[in-house]
Amino acid sequence: MKREKLRIIESPALLIERENIDTDQIIPARFLKSTNRSGFGENLFYDLRFGPSGQKIEEFPLNSFKEKSSILVAGHNFGCGSSREHAAWALMQYGFKAVVSSFFADIFKSNALNNGLLPVEVSSQFLESLFQYAKRENSTINLTIDIMKKEITLNNTRHSENFGLSSYNQDCLLNGYDNIDYLISSIDEIERYEQFRASAY
Repeated sequence: MKREKLRIIESPALLIERENIDTDQIIPARFLKSTNRSGFGENLFYDLRFGPSGQKIEEFPLNSFKEKSSILVAGHNFGCGSSREHAAWALMQYGFKAVVSSFFADIFKSNALNNGLLPVEVSSQFLESLFQYAKRENSTINLTIDIMKKEITLNNTRHSENFGLSSYNQDCLLNGYDNIDYLISSIDEIERYEQFRASAY
C-alpha cells in the first residue's frame, strides 16, 4: 500500500504525561497474534484504557479526548521495552502520524520511521512547556510539524523548536517512500554508478 506523503502535520495534540511508556503498554503482547498488519489500532494502550473487567477508564487521554488527533505527545523515553514493530503499526492505525517526546528508544524510533510514523524528539524544556501550557490554560494545544523545515510549533503561542531528522528519512516521509521505493527512485543513479564501475576495469 502506497504511503501518504507528509510535509505538514497540523493537529490538536493528544497528551499523555507519562514517562517510560514501553511497547507492551502501547500494544500488549496478547494482541500480537495476527498474521497481517491490520487490527492493532483498536487495541492501542489497551491496558491503560480499560480496567480488568473491560470497563473504560474515562480519565485516560485516549478515552477522554474528544477531538481527532494526528499527533501524540508523551513523556520521556517513549517506546522502550521489547522491539515489536507492532507498536508503530498500532499508533498509525489509530490515526497518529507523529509522536512527540524528549527521548525515544532507538529500536522504536527506527521501526516508526521505517513505517512512515514520525518521531519528533524535542528538548525536555519544550516538552514540559507543552504539558504546562495545557494545564495552565486548561486548553487543547495545537501543533504544526513541518518536515521540510524540521520544525515543530505550538500554534497557541507560536513557540517553535527544530528537531533532528536525517535527509534520508526526510526524503522518505516527504515522498511517501519505504526503503524499496527509495531504491527504485534512485535506479537511474545506481545504474550510472554501475556503468562507471564497469568502465573502470
